[in-house]
Amino acid sequence: MQVGSPASARAHDCKHLADAVREAGALALQSFGGQFKSWTKHGDSPVSEVDIALDQLLRKRLVDQTTDDGWLSEESENDPARLTKRRVWIVDPIDGTRGFIAGRPDWSISAALVEDGRPAVAAVFAPATDELFVAVAGVGATRNGAPIAVNADAGLEGARIAGPKRRLDAIAARHPRIVPVPKIYSLALRLVRVAQGELEAAMAGPNGHDWDLAAADLLVHEAGGMLTSLDGKPLTYNQPNPVHGVLVAAGRERHSTLLDLVRAHQRDFS
Repeated sequence: MQVGSPASARAHDCKHLADAVREAGALALQSFGGQFKSWTKHGDSPVSEVDIALDQLLRKRLVDQTTDDGWLSEESENDPARLTKRRVWIVDPIDGTRGFIAGRPDWSISAALVEDGRPAVAAVFAPATDELFVAVAGVGATRNGAPIAVNADAGLEGARIAGPKRRLDAIAARHPRIVPVPKIYSLALRLVRVAQGELEAAMAGPNGHDWDLAAADLLVHEAGGMLTSLDGKPLTYNQPNPVHGVLVAAGRERHSTLLDLVRAHQRDFS
C-alpha cells in the first residue's frame, strides 16, 4: 500500500520488497543442495518446484489488492491486463535456475516495481552468499545496507567483463588485456556485480527478459552506471513483448567505450 509522499511511498515499497525477497530466499535455501523436482519448459529452459513455490510466495506478498498493481513473472501465466497498469511488479523467482539446480551459489531472486515503464524500486537477493542489493530511483543503491558504486574508469585494459563466451572472445580479440570472467548463471547477479564494482562491465546476449533485467537495471543506474541496448537507450519495461536484445552494462565512461567497440563490430556481437 502506498502511504504519504511519493518518497515515503517508495521507501515503504522498498522495505516491503526487501522483506519479501528475504523470505523467498529463506524458503529457497531449505531445498538448495537437496532433492527437488525439476523439468524443462519452453525454450529448453529449466524450472523446478522451488521456482514455482517462490513465485507463489512473492505474488502473495507483493501484489497488494488495494493498489491494483500488475504482475509479470517468469513463472506465471502472462496477464495482458498488466499493460494497462501504471505500477507492475516484475519478478524472477529464481534467476539462474541452472545454477540453483547444480548447487552453485550464483543464482538470485530478482524483483522490481516498475512505474510507467521504468524500475522505481528494486531488489536482487543472492541467498547462497547472503547478499541483498536494493535500490530506489533517485536515492541510490546498497549491498546489505552499505552504498555501492560502479568502477568509474573509462578504459578496457584490465577490465573484468562477464557475458556470453562468444561475445567475450570477440572483445578479447580486439582488446587482449581484458579479463574475461567465468559465466555467472544469474543474469541479474552478473549485472549487479557491475553495480557494486566487482566487475567493470557485463554483456547480455539477446533474449533477456524483463524479469531478468528490471531490478538489476535500477541497481546499475543508481550505482552510477549505465545499462542499455546497442542504440544507447535505456530499456522500457512492461511492453507487450518483454524481450530485449544485446545489452551492455558498465560505468558511464567505460560504457561509452565498450558500446563503440560493439557497434563497430556488431556482426560479432549479434
